Amino acid sequence: MTATTTTPARGAPGYTATARALHWITAAIVIALVPGGIYMANAEPGPTQDLAFHLHRSFGVVLLLLMVIRFAYRMLVPPPPLPRDIPARQRAAAQAVHGILYALLIVQPLVGWIATSAYRAPILVFWLFELPPIWPQDRAFSEALFGLHRSFGWMIAALVLVHVAAALYHHLVRRDDVLVRMLRG
Repeated sequence: MTATTTTPARGAPGYTATARALHWITAAIVIALVPGGIYMANAEPGPTQDLAFHLHRSFGVVLLLLMVIRFAYRMLVPPPPLPRDIPARQRAAAQAVHGILYALLIVQPLVGWIATSAYRAPILVFWLFELPPIWPQDRAFSEALFGLHRSFGWMIAALVLVHVAAALYHHLVRRDDVLVRMLRG
């Protein structure tokens, strides 16, 4: 029998409640930010677009903070091991996707902050406080960074789709505990 037709033993160790909460909150924010970013970039100028920009920036700040916490937590509490029967190339692919997602989800809000600072638009976080600009005003540089920000957004969307497809593959085809570890721990 091949690895895809066998049912690995159940009961593999799962993620902690903290890791699961951080994962699912991050997922919800990213799932909102990507289409929200597409909407705000294509909306007619006016109050609705202004609100979309405001919410996008606010949730981007939350995402940056959340990802720093997630990264620190992951360094302190490593993820549970994958089931032993997963092929080496799938392990390497999972590690690469996770690593690139972590990097992009930290870099993306920083690029947005720098680009917005260079544009000189305010970053008012949920109407509570304003982040300081971290780059001198430079509209040309800002536009270039916003282009990079858009590209990173598409990369994040693609990686999220790969991540979800892999989780579903493990759950529906391999019938192992990879997905269950993040659902129930």
